[in-house]
Amino acid sequence: MTGISLGFALDPLSVPLDKILPSRKLPEGLDISRKFKQIRSSIAEIGLIEPLSVTPAIKKSGQHMLLDGHIRLIALRDIGFAEAPCLVATDDEGYTYNNRINRLSTIQEHYMIRRAIERGVSPERLAKVLSVDVSSITKKMKLLDGICAEATELLKDRQFSPEISRVIRKMNPTRQIECVELMVSANNLSVSYAEAMLVATPAELLVDGKKPQKLTGVTQEQMAKMEREMANLQGQYKMVEQTYGQDVLNLVLARGYLAKLLENKHVARYLKQRQPEVLVEFETIVQTVSLEK
Repeated sequence: MTGISLGFALDPLSVPLDKILPSRKLPEGLDISRKFKQIRSSIAEIGLIEPLSVTPAIKKSGQHMLLDGHIRLIALRDIGFAEAPCLVATDDEGYTYNNRINRLSTIQEHYMIRRAIERGVSPERLAKVLSVDVSSITKKMKLLDGICAEATELLKDRQFSPEISRVIRKMNPTRQIECVELMVSANNLSVSYAEAMLVATPAELLVDGKKPQKLTGVTQEQMAKMEREMANLQGQYKMVEQTYGQDVLNLVLARGYLAKLLENKHVARYLKQRQPEVLVEFETIVQTVSLEK
């Protein structure tokens, strides 16, 4: 069995800042933005928590191309650092890494705060550095308490309010996964949506076995209807999940068939004269380049 190669070396490498080349141009005015000031203040107070990501050194110049951490690099230079810990990419296709970079997710932020506190930085000091309330740091530090691993995996690349964790942890692991799947598939990671699902959750699927207080203005009949619709929606989600692969294949085959069909001038002319609405639909399907459109 072939081993799985890692995308980055396990141990950070200390690299002089003058040997790190940015891979993209940052927007003007970045150095006066609130985000930059937070990052600069954080590094100045507690040091660099998250290493930069770079390519292996270029043989001729000995310089590294920066893959991730452009704002941190500018902040380090602004403060006066001479070098920084870096994770060196081992993947030959490292230049594509930027295509996979997203904004810092809520769970990544949680891990960074946990690491800082484990290193002896107090929540009060972190709150001061990040210009937030101490309660915000506490919530982010305890973000995953009571959240099962499967639900955490579904949320790992997302941004959401820590208040969602407060709601989700009231459910048992099975229900947590169901609700997070629905939230992600609906692209709705709002607290109100999470609370609505909590209210619609049967008592046996809650950690304490007690139904939460009903939502203001919602009757018992409406609550019962909400529970039925939520169960029905979950069933539909599972059904779509099971047939998605075959549906995609059928759509690809249908698109190819329609493309060939419309290449026939006689067929295209007939449809234009007799069934123009059908022709418009066929052309829309053929011109579709993504199933998300």
